[in-house]
Amino acid sequence: MADGGGSFQSSSFADRFPATKRRKKKVFPYEEVDKGQPCLSCGDRCLGFTPHKWRSTCTTCGCQRDDHDIIHDNLVTVHERLGVDTKDQNELVRSKERALSLGYSWVPQGLSPAKVEDFMNSLPNNQVPRLHTAGQKYRDRQLILQMPRQDLAEEFCRHILDAASTECFYQFVELRDEVAFATGRVKDYLKQDQECFKCGGEIEAGDMGVYADLLEDDSLCWHPFCFTCYTCDELLVDLAYFCKDGHIFCERHYAELVLPRCIACDELIFSQEYVRAMDGSFHPGHFCCNHCDKSLSGMSYILRENNPHCIPCYNDLFANTCAECNQKIGHDSKDLSFKNQHYHESCFETRYTCHFCKESLADKAFGNWDNKMCCSTCYEKHLANKCQACGEILKPGVTRLGFQGKEWHDKCFRCKVCDKQIGTGSFVPKDSSVYCTKCYEDTFGIKCTGCGQIISSGGLSYQKKPWHRDCFCCSGCSKSLWNQRFTLRDEKRYCADCYGEKFARRCSACLKPIVVGGAASGDATSGQGSTTYVCFEDRNWHNSCFKCQKCQVSLVNECFVMDGQDIVCPNCAQG
Repeated sequence: MADGGGSFQSSSFADRFPATKRRKKKVFPYEEVDKGQPCLSCGDRCLGFTPHKWRSTCTTCGCQRDDHDIIHDNLVTVHERLGVDTKDQNELVRSKERALSLGYSWVPQGLSPAKVEDFMNSLPNNQVPRLHTAGQKYRDRQLILQMPRQDLAEEFCRHILDAASTECFYQFVELRDEVAFATGRVKDYLKQDQECFKCGGEIEAGDMGVYADLLEDDSLCWHPFCFTCYTCDELLVDLAYFCKDGHIFCERHYAELVLPRCIACDELIFSQEYVRAMDGSFHPGHFCCNHCDKSLSGMSYILRENNPHCIPCYNDLFANTCAECNQKIGHDSKDLSFKNQHYHESCFETRYTCHFCKESLADKAFGNWDNKMCCSTCYEKHLANKCQACGEILKPGVTRLGFQGKEWHDKCFRCKVCDKQIGTGSFVPKDSSVYCTKCYEDTFGIKCTGCGQIISSGGLSYQKKPWHRDCFCCSGCSKSLWNQRFTLRDEKRYCADCYGEKFARRCSACLKPIVVGGAASGDATSGQGSTTYVCFEDRNWHNSCFKCQKCQVSLVNECFVMDGQDIVCPNCAQG
């Protein structure tokens, strides 16, 4: 809450501006369309802009006028917006026609069509004033925001109420337009590297740069996308700038360096007296309650969302209602909140007391246990659990961890082996202790017979010994023997292929290993099948290979004759 709202200031603004010959009344060939326009801040909640009788706000939604989608009724240039006469009106018309012919609502002067495209391509895409795009709408909106109409013409000023203020207004406009206003000059080809005055980056030779010739140092150069207002950092619309103290500004922020602007109505203050409050300035009579418009000069007020309210309005609009007595809890009363309900301090003291000591719970730490309201002192005495590790009381508000009906301080819940704090991490309970996952596996985990590491998943057992599946492999090729037939030889395991290559009988015909039932013939295997080969005089054949050397008829279970090293059927032997 602020007391004694606002202080009157006095300043003779006319002293700032020497007497000048008043120019003829400006003519503005455009209108701003604002009534009924949608709000860009609150969207559908606003039915359309409805102007307040003197504030710069909408009476429908309370947002600023500039927060609404205000537009011009036609295409407007900077000179038309300012009401500044040009030496050649025909040139103004030609510049508009040229911009339209190139597909833009504005283009910089003196550039070829190709250079115009280069200039536009250097700007942020959503700020390029290309016709029928968001960039065109951005430019139109920046004309309205950067050059407020109330700064430009008396007809838009609702609070210039005396001759002295009127004279001050015209002097300000005259000097602003003649001394401070100019348009940035685009040079399409720099002969040498330049340093950008804003960002300090390099503008390479051959690139284009923008100059502000009104500045004392007219050699200063900007990137096109860096030619922005020194205060708001917005791209200066159509390169129009106003210079002061060695910097360039939009008209709005230039004007605010010269004159105070009323926070309430958004107009410059030309009168000699005004009010200072809330780190800003107000016309006399404009520092008012945001709700009832009652003057707050010399009055106490309360800020709500940066808007001042008189005490009665604040209490009516924002004060909570006491759940006990149903009366408003005024700004000067303590508001206590419990279970989404609000109470006067005295009402809370009456309603809520400690179940054990019967003392009021106002301004005390308390809790609700088994539907019993209890202060922290009585809680520790009657209800509190103790930490299973350190034995100290688990006080309200302290982080605790519970497991199997027991509780620990967060810092006390530690691994029995490594003593590291487990917190909310994973753990394994065993007996009356807890272990982090790693220590549990190291201490109690099953280890692989092959590699000695913990088997966390995917293990197998062979001869009552545990193995990783990948570790239980062939001694020859290292291929896993999980779910595969294998043969033991000298306490080593071999897959069928490796055993056959190393130890199996070989067929006298094809010279390949003879494998029996998935294992090599002639040895004990895991799961052998029936005999599948023929043996004769220390020679062996696959059944499929035991056939007549001449006619190729199978001789399995048939008579045969030896013909040297070959076997033949009786018919071929007789022939």
